[in-house]
Amino acid sequence: MTQPSTGQPTPGQATAHQSPYPTGRVRDAIRRRRRGIRLVSPTGADVVSPAQLPTGAERAKAMLPSLFTLGNMMCGFISVLLSFDREFTAAAVLIAVAILLDIADGAVARAVGSITPFGLQFDSLADLISFGIGPAVLLHMWGFNGTGVWSWVVPLLWLACAAFRLARFNVTIDPLADKRYFIGLASPAAAGVVLASVFLFDPPFEGRWVALPLCVGVIPALLMISSYRFLSFRTLASPKGKGVYVTAGAIVLAIIGFAIIPAITGAIMAFGYVLVAPVGWATAPIRRRVFGAHTVAPPRHKQPSVFFQVADEDDDDDEDDEPEHDTDHQPARPTSQER
Repeated sequence: MTQPSTGQPTPGQATAHQSPYPTGRVRDAIRRRRRGIRLVSPTGADVVSPAQLPTGAERAKAMLPSLFTLGNMMCGFISVLLSFDREFTAAAVLIAVAILLDIADGAVARAVGSITPFGLQFDSLADLISFGIGPAVLLHMWGFNGTGVWSWVVPLLWLACAAFRLARFNVTIDPLADKRYFIGLASPAAAGVVLASVFLFDPPFEGRWVALPLCVGVIPALLMISSYRFLSFRTLASPKGKGVYVTAGAIVLAIIGFAIIPAITGAIMAFGYVLVAPVGWATAPIRRRVFGAHTVAPPRHKQPSVFFQVADEDDDDDEDDEPEHDTDHQPARPTSQER
């Protein structure tokens, strides 16, 4: 017995004039997510999307970190122009300002809750200009006087390593990663080595000093794409942990050093940070044997890519056994990790 038509489509039945917009539980879920401003980034972190915010004031607050990122990029570009004008000290100062703005944009983003995939990509593009192109041009003009084969090889190597470092950072996630460490030397820290060298060795290098700019350019560049683990800046500045007093004392000594001998203090800090990871790796067996395993960083976990999933041997067998998920329910979010 057939039921009379009511003019309403039955479940699963499509109509020619059906609304393309979400309805029912899907629409309500979208509204709840917009009210809560909760979106899922590729790393699984809750982020703020300015387009989802209801008022202009909230959208402006969400875009605030990008203003610091924009300032970072502008400082890097001006540094390039100053390097070509042979204003090397001013160019180095602009890159130093870019480092401060790069630190500030992350802090502001966390403070206002606007860590977005857009901000991640924009920050990396700005970093490529400020800490990739800027130091590369500075090495070309200041380190090698713009002449000779090394004046091209070393800056190109620096730029390639910085781009690889930033791209690897953007597409790699590791929920089990120890957040106390960076994998590879961070590009701002690598740029700091060039800045410290500019302030320490002024005027620029002459031909007989070619080994010095060669080391200043090549070693940090290769460390950027290495798998050495460097202490995170946030960890060093964190008020938590047993090393808080050591960190506070180091900050006080650094301030005194910058007030008395700024160039030497900057060089000690930059070169010391760069060398601590290779030296730590070389001395790890001895420290583990003498002082215990707690003095050595724990082993690293595999880092799956956001776009290319790294599968274990058992993953293919488990795929068929996984139950289907209800599309009306929001999926569980993986553990978040830092940029």
